[in-house]
Amino acid sequence: MKAMVQDRYGPPEVLRLEEVERPEPGRREVLIRVRAAGVDQGVWHLMAGMPYAVRAVSGLRTPRTRVRGMDVAGVVEAVGPDVTRFRPGDEVYGNCSGSFAEYAVAKEGTLAPKPAVLDFEQAAAVPVSGCTALGAVRDSGRVEAGRSVLVLGASGGVGSFAVQVAKAYGAHVTGVCSTAKTDLVRSLGADEVIDYTHQDPVDGSRRYDVILDIAGNRPIARLRRALTARGTLAIVGGEGGGKWIGGNERQLGAMLLSPFVGHRLRAHGTLVRSRDLEALTELIEAGAVTPAVDRIHPLTEVPDAIRRLRDGQVRGKLVIRL
Repeated sequence: MKAMVQDRYGPPEVLRLEEVERPEPGRREVLIRVRAAGVDQGVWHLMAGMPYAVRAVSGLRTPRTRVRGMDVAGVVEAVGPDVTRFRPGDEVYGNCSGSFAEYAVAKEGTLAPKPAVLDFEQAAAVPVSGCTALGAVRDSGRVEAGRSVLVLGASGGVGSFAVQVAKAYGAHVTGVCSTAKTDLVRSLGADEVIDYTHQDPVDGSRRYDVILDIAGNRPIARLRRALTARGTLAIVGGEGGGKWIGGNERQLGAMLLSPFVGHRLRAHGTLVRSRDLEALTELIEAGAVTPAVDRIHPLTEVPDAIRRLRDGQVRGKLVIRL
């Protein structure tokens, strides 16, 4: 099969298209004929091996997994002997290791039936970003009807879902983005949009019940100025920072500080599970959530897609079509 592979860490140039052996599913795994794959910041971190803490999981000197890609949407080709929820021919979406390839293997517990109202490209934009946003809103943020929510990074992959999920939960949502992306954030259903190039959204002039800071770099002290007295700050991911742990020092700081202040400070990570995908499917099929797909690239253009993502040009999600 054709696959986008790497044998060393580095910039997008380390990726190349090769013919490799088709994987075989394990006992509780599903072999998927990939129709589309999403592109997210996690793909870059694994490709670059940055920050260095990533390599504790992905391989200290060289990547343990040669094929990149995590979001997947496609058709079940074969299943392992212990798989009970899927059979060949089923259309699925979810998370795997190595979706930038014609075939990929995923664990049964990281897949769900593809929403009938989405095509494969739209479905591939959902799993990692959508599940991250759902967990940040529902679990870390504890968003309820009537709450005021500020979404920093509202035009990105996770942010575009967070705006919609928070609205579906009945919140009053303010999205923050750059000038060129304000129209997108409004189209997602945000009640208000702040252009951070003209206004500081956390200057303390307004306060919010929940702040979702997605891949930001603002100090925790500044973010807390914009919270209500018992408000919640959920830090989702982290970019920038040093080479060792990147922007994740803010997440560590939030966890250490939270027991000593009135605010709930949470660090939220990514976990793709079948039950969360099914919850997203309900929201998608109800019309409350729609993936924002910026552009669709062929498999040969994976390096270009990752460059665009890192340059901050993307509105929503990028998708690879196979």
